[in-house]
Amino acid sequence: MSLVIRAAQPADATLIFALVCELADYENLQAEMDATPEAIAEALFAPQPRLFCDIAEWNGEAAGFAVWFLNFSTFRGRHGIYLEDIFVRPEFRGRGIGKALMARLARRCVEQGYARVEWAVLDWNAPSIAFYRSIGATVMHNWKICRLTGKALHDFAGAEHVS
Repeated sequence: MSLVIRAAQPADATLIFALVCELADYENLQAEMDATPEAIAEALFAPQPRLFCDIAEWNGEAAGFAVWFLNFSTFRGRHGIYLEDIFVRPEFRGRGIGKALMARLARRCVEQGYARVEWAVLDWNAPSIAFYRSIGATVMHNWKICRLTGKALHDFAGAEHVS
């Protein structure tokens, strides 16, 4: 059995989109999806991309992926990696693929001098939380993710703001 983790290539756009759809199904977030393969390809493979993806292959078959981008910690004074998505197809779980994807990101952080890897996890996803803790991650109970999107985003963007 062989595991290969490689940087995504433009020819992977349809595969990446399929993996994103599978992740949305797993997380019961299909209603949130409006991405297209073209939008994914444009973001990942622009001349100066701001989004990156690693593909995990098990014996040549696509088994999972990690999508990430750089963030910045003003407290630490340097960049870090924000892991937007990590997903291993159910039939490939339990083989160390998720751990290998996370280790690749950790190595990238260390090699580039980045401060940390961060991500969010749904509070109901006990298997993922247990996995993250098993690799030494801290689940940040004192922090809440805030999101401005959809109608609220448009309403706020168009509102007059006077101090």
